[in-house]
Amino acid sequence: MMCFAAHYDTPIGGMTMASNGVALTALWFEGTRTTCFEGMTSATTALPVFDETRRWLDLYFAGEKPGFMPQLAPKGTSFQLRVWDLLLAIPYGETVSYGDMARRISPTMSAQAIGGAVGRNPIGIIIPCHRVIGADGSLTGYGGGLERKQWMLEMERKTNIIYLC
Repeated sequence: MMCFAAHYDTPIGGMTMASNGVALTALWFEGTRTTCFEGMTSATTALPVFDETRRWLDLYFAGEKPGFMPQLAPKGTSFQLRVWDLLLAIPYGETVSYGDMARRISPTMSAQAIGGAVGRNPIGIIIPCHRVIGADGSLTGYGGGLERKQWMLEMERKTNIIYLC
């Protein structure tokens, strides 16, 4: 299967988008992933999923709630997909702990298992793994770097206050 890639500039660093030609399969900050995608070719800006992703990211980084979702096709285990679905349910401007997420799946689920799945999220920002924090409120683990996680959470909180008024 072909994999296409495109670049996107954000206020907190460049990102790479990857697609199978129809849906977004990955989105990450450049320099944070070492995984190579077999068969990756460069894409034109005309790929519709990249246009939708750019529009979503433009709105997000302008401090707006996008209100739509580009077509997503993350690859993972059934457990990872379940956790990523839970991430999509975290409201804009809010956070949850790894333990809270674990309890949503099972009373015996460990926060560490959730952390492992969250850490393998291939579509950063759009599948909002940055909204998961430690039980004590600490900013733990983010593949894009804790500075970026803090920046996004602060931007979302400020914007969310505006929307609530």
